[in-house]
Amino acid sequence: MKERLANKFRQIVSGSPDGRPDWVKLIAHGQGVGLFGPGSAVWQVHGTVATLVGGIRALLLQAAHPAALTGVSQHSRYESDPLGRLAGTSRWLTITTFGSTEAIANEAARVNAMHGHVQGEFTSKSVELKPYRAADPRYLLWVHCAFTDSFLTAHQAFGYPIDQGADAYVKEWSKSATGLGLINAPQSVAELKGVMEEFQRNDLATSANTAEVVKFILKPPLGLASLIFYLVLAKTAISTLTPGQRRILGLRPVNRSWRWICAGLLQLLSFALGKESPSQEVARERIARTAAPEGS
Repeated sequence: MKERLANKFRQIVSGSPDGRPDWVKLIAHGQGVGLFGPGSAVWQVHGTVATLVGGIRALLLQAAHPAALTGVSQHSRYESDPLGRLAGTSRWLTITTFGSTEAIANEAARVNAMHGHVQGEFTSKSVELKPYRAADPRYLLWVHCAFTDSFLTAHQAFGYPIDQGADAYVKEWSKSATGLGLINAPQSVAELKGVMEEFQRNDLATSANTAEVVKFILKPPLGLASLIFYLVLAKTAISTLTPGQRRILGLRPVNRSWRWICAGLLQLLSFALGKESPSQEVARERIARTAAPEGS
């Protein structure tokens, strides 16, 4: 039971039942601690199982922006492989969190190459046809803020601590965006909140494909047991959205009791998975290896 639950979680998040897809090997490459390191707020936030709730929430939030939604609809394989997007998100997040500076630069180059093909036109909140590019600073800012807000919100929703404080997490994680071309990421919780509110006023809106994309995010093609597990996580993610965000996404309010159900599930999951993820273990091995004196 314990191992089966752990394997289902790993399969959903990474696409691999042992939690070690091929790209985890990339975390072993290079030297040093990377952008963050074991004592960072980023390691603490991204090292808990609450990240899966945060990941689902981030995908939903991205869908609230017409440009992001259009990009997903026109350039993503979400219809045939919606979990592939979650696994792809996990890859970038995990390598950027735990990888060396070399591995992070290579991952940023991979993502930038993908972004280079994502462009087109979308209908804005003001019902104007406008061009979009995934590499546009405005688009990058929204995606970054959706990620940051979602992982921080999910972490705090379950009462997990951040020893250095939430502001430290926001400031540290802003470094993750520089390799993608974003240089004005929020540096504090207050700045993050302000940017999110500004996007809510000026950009976020319901689009023609909103309901379709949200449906695929919330009900991916899974077996019954995995789908029930995923449903609990998704309901919890919805419960952390603001009323305005839910309204744009066409989602009804969700009872906060889902958080208590999910908290119990995540506690069981943490026990099943162990203290640290395979990615963290590989990162610690790299750090220890490259910090050891030569010949030791």
